[in-house]
Amino acid sequence: MHDVTCPYDRRKKVGSVLWTSKEQAQRAVDAAWAAFPRWDATPVAERAAILRRFAELMEEHMAELMALCSREGGKLLTDGVAEIREAVDFCRYYAAQAEEIFGEPIQLPGPTGESNELVMSGKGVFAAISPWNFPVAIFCGQMMAAAVAGNTVLAKPAEQTSIIAHRVVELLHQAGMPRDVVQLLPGDGPTVGSVLSGDSRITGVVFTGGTDTAQIINRSLAERQNAPLPTLIAETGGMNAMIVDSTALPEQVVNDVIHSAFQSAGQRCSALRVLYLQDDVADRVIEILKGAMDELHVGDPRDLGTDVGPVIDEEARENLQAHIDKLKGEGRLIAETKLDAAHTADGTFIAPTAFQIDGIETLEREQFGPILHIVRYKARELDAVIDSINGRGYGLTFGVHSRNESFAEDIARRIRVGNVYVNRDIIGAVVGVQPFGGQGYSGTGPKAGGPNYLPRFATEKTVTINTAALGGNASLLAMGDD
Repeated sequence: MHDVTCPYDRRKKVGSVLWTSKEQAQRAVDAAWAAFPRWDATPVAERAAILRRFAELMEEHMAELMALCSREGGKLLTDGVAEIREAVDFCRYYAAQAEEIFGEPIQLPGPTGESNELVMSGKGVFAAISPWNFPVAIFCGQMMAAAVAGNTVLAKPAEQTSIIAHRVVELLHQAGMPRDVVQLLPGDGPTVGSVLSGDSRITGVVFTGGTDTAQIINRSLAERQNAPLPTLIAETGGMNAMIVDSTALPEQVVNDVIHSAFQSAGQRCSALRVLYLQDDVADRVIEILKGAMDELHVGDPRDLGTDVGPVIDEEARENLQAHIDKLKGEGRLIAETKLDAAHTADGTFIAPTAFQIDGIETLEREQFGPILHIVRYKARELDAVIDSINGRGYGLTFGVHSRNESFAEDIARRIRVGNVYVNRDIIGAVVGVQPFGGQGYSGTGPKAGGPNYLPRFATEKTVTINTAALGGNASLLAMGDD
């Protein structure tokens, strides 16, 4: 039994979770494998209807889900609202996409006397491994994409947010999703993961999380003996940067930087990690940034006056604090929000902090929290800056602030990332509007919430019929039977 406590007050117990054993995980694979043919044969309209009903139930239970996101995940109430809306958007978007993709076969061209069709169907059993930072939105997005495409799903939520996941799956089953089609497997990664990655009946894995973990999963799948090649869809970390030139508006820059770096306590895959400021404007931007950081309130996420809540757990807090202490020891501190012990002493809080560093290449890994690194650059060094960002190997999100339209367009063209944002913050991708996902160390693609996502969960089959062998067009011959 695994006890769960509140990130904002570790004295408070949220609940307990019974983790899945290897034997239970194996039985879940058995059930999912047996259910696949039936579910794949279910008309796509019925599958899509379940997603739409599920979306309605989440809207009806929004207050409850918001409260769980806050108590177990440490989310601000505003972040909770946005997350549930995103989960609802995923359901409705994928339902509509599925009806288009998995409805009638696609008619392909061919010579006279021949018909050609492309048919889409599910692959089999998908393992969906989701993160704690979006315990409803990403969790639902993964499950619903796989299921509406005709696959059965074994959902492995993050250890830190399994209670939220349990409630979400309850609502999904209430919406009509068969229990053997989507099964919840809470538990630790090594126990559940070893079953999911080692069983040859797992035909695909959709994963969101750290780059290192994605590489472990990839190696484990590749090492399976006498098994078909599985599909791996991974969205991983990012060393996300923003370039600000001398034409940018400092006040707008700071507003977008505050949101990008510190909203959700910096615990977003898309969050800003490295800010490049052209020398001409750097002092002014930093001056305004210091003032803005002084105004941030860190504390209980249930309080509407809170700007920054806790980080997810003590391990995360310790890792972030070690990085802060290291850079402070090197004399690199620029600004730090003050913590009020009366509001933060019993939780896992980290003060929003900004440091000056020499370049993105000096960072060993992503710091998944409210820590901003600032680099000054001269105009003549721009090419080197772009090379450094691209050379780091991550490619998730990127921002550019400039009133020079051609400058911004050139940067956007040259930077190798999945999502580029110009003159705005770099977080909050909208389903169907800004499909989300990266390249390089940041993921395999395709982009979640985009038109190319669902086909990755499907198998394509081409059916060719020689209609001339029947003495003519089969559809015309069939008319004579009426």
